[in-house]
Amino acid sequence: MYEYELVNACLKLLRDMFMLQPGESIAITCDTESSMEVVDATAQAAVILGAKPLVLKIAAPRDCGKAGDIDMPMDALVGGIKNCDAWVEYNNKWIFYSETYDRIIADPENRPRYMNLCGVNPELVVRNIGRVDNAMLNEFIMAIEAYSKAGKHFHITTPAGTDVEFDNAPGREYSTADGYVRKGQIAMFPGQISWAPAFESVNGVIVVDGTISPPLGAVKNPIKFTIEKGYITKIEGEGTDATEYAAWLKSFNDPNMYLTAHLSYGFGPNAKLSGDIVEDERVWGSTEWGFGNVGPQLVSDIPGGIPAASHSDGICLNSSVWLDGVQILDKGVIVGPTPEIVALARKLGK
Repeated sequence: MYEYELVNACLKLLRDMFMLQPGESIAITCDTESSMEVVDATAQAAVILGAKPLVLKIAAPRDCGKAGDIDMPMDALVGGIKNCDAWVEYNNKWIFYSETYDRIIADPENRPRYMNLCGVNPELVVRNIGRVDNAMLNEFIMAIEAYSKAGKHFHITTPAGTDVEFDNAPGREYSTADGYVRKGQIAMFPGQISWAPAFESVNGVIVVDGTISPPLGAVKNPIKFTIEKGYITKIEGEGTDATEYAAWLKSFNDPNMYLTAHLSYGFGPNAKLSGDIVEDERVWGSTEWGFGNVGPQLVSDIPGGIPAASHSDGICLNSSVWLDGVQILDKGVIVGPTPEIVALARKLGK
């Protein structure tokens, strides 16, 4: 599928986003649940650019992040990936946030530049990379990031029932997927702005009505989380999704799995709710809450981050967002904070 378009999209990924140079090495990691069409197209693109691909395929771990460490050939992965100039991760059971990952990225001065593309498929890559104006998206994303970082108090609601408030943590950096991967940088799939709020300031209700992964994927019934001082204190919902997710969290016997690890804006112009968390958390106008492990890139003021047994992400669709009383989103549509930002959104087709 997309035999021609996929190689072109992967060329755009490596040439324009990774800025991969002739002679550089790139680790391409995957597992037995990954799309080998995407892996092979990426390796082909690397060769076309005069770079040296290293494909590392492992048996899919039983879970993601630190919960999957027991199944990963940790020393081999660390040795192979750490000695490359760049790393693109396609693992469906992701290495991201695992002990393996922590060892690879521990030294900011000696680590490959990285992008997380966990679990992607050909159609997703073609639609969200090959058919997006990356320069224009970058301009929009950076404008929203600058405005958000400068503010203090957020209020978010959704039609499904989210009603949560929180504050920025002064001086804490944002992790923004602006479409480029620079030296030593840890980057996510383009179209997302993520940050860790002042944890103790997060209070209210978060209702996930899109996807929550792991362990469920697309939810059949919304899951309602009551949040007090940054931690989940109650999980409710009709059907089995809420009880299954609550049981999954409890199984780790780790209080930090209940921490609201980060918030993210979804701003992928072509992203659609597909059940793949990498794409779902970029659905335009959504907000996403991460629970559990907090990576060091999200808490620049806390060396090493905040460890937890695993990490999961939940999507809240059609979000309305106010920052210091100024509305940015209205049920998923950009309405502010400036006419220039609104105009950029319209140029992106949103």
